[in-house]
Amino acid sequence: MARVESCADKNVIRLQLKNNIVLKEMTEAEAVELEPLLDIVDCHKGDFLLHQGVHAMEQYFVLDGILKRVVTNPQAKEMILRFADAGDMETSYAAWRLDTRTPYSIVSVTKARVAKLPMEQWVAFIDRHPLLKQSFEYEVMRGMSEIMAHTITLHLLDAPGRVQRFLRKHADLCDRIPKKELASHLNLSAETLSRLKHDGKI
Repeated sequence: MARVESCADKNVIRLQLKNNIVLKEMTEAEAVELEPLLDIVDCHKGDFLLHQGVHAMEQYFVLDGILKRVVTNPQAKEMILRFADAGDMETSYAAWRLDTRTPYSIVSVTKARVAKLPMEQWVAFIDRHPLLKQSFEYEVMRGMSEIMAHTITLHLLDAPGRVQRFLRKHADLCDRIPKKELASHLNLSAETLSRLKHDGKI
């Protein structure tokens, strides 16, 4: 874990932050103010950034790689709610606002790099910058809407329909997510997903 300024590729990181879905509208002054608050973290596949059921929360900006938001029941059965690619973000903002424990974990699907800061610092920062706060809260709501649509899809569409919808919505992710992870997200077995591809149904 390191600050941006101390990273050898700090100029690349600054460009990645500038291209982030939430941060792209930041002014130069806002970027200068935010940078010292950020920690840069390199993650291995399977690393947990956030554990389900905790109170300590952080805000994450994905610089490289793919993260997943996953919920686990008491029997250890997992449901992957969404994936976040480079340029996207992950958050537990709603839980922080409601003063509840985190309802899900955030885990690295591939080797990844993120910029993060404590949620309390992030909220204080966006409270000072209303336009940025508006953009961030829009992305939070868009993510929640996406998860709701995905959950409905699992109930209404058959297996080929679920895969075809994912391909339509996230064509850029399909070949970069391990088959087992994608199958889990679509509530399929890896064997069913492979068979659908082999049979040309997707």
